[in-house]
Amino acid sequence: MVIFTTSLFRQKFKKLPPEIKERAKEGEKMFRENPFNPKLETHKLHGKYRRYWAFSVTNIYRIMFEFLGGGEIVFIDIDTHNIYR
Repeated sequence: MVIFTTSLFRQKFKKLPPEIKERAKEGEKMFRENPFNPKLETHKLHGKYRRYWAFSVTNIYRIMFEFLGGGEIVFIDIDTHNIYR
């Protein structure tokens, strides 16, 4: 699996508190092993984000991503529920 990140994702990741960054790294590790691990609560988005998916980093933070095919994924954004606005 190859994971790309958008500039938006990288900018927001840099601004996260250290404990959230650590949880995001742990979540990415689980995601690489199994994107649908029940602990990640991976779910398909709807409406204007219907082409994207998201998984939980914490109860508050989410990572929005897209399956590109061929084992490639792009992390679009990381944020609280504001990610859906």
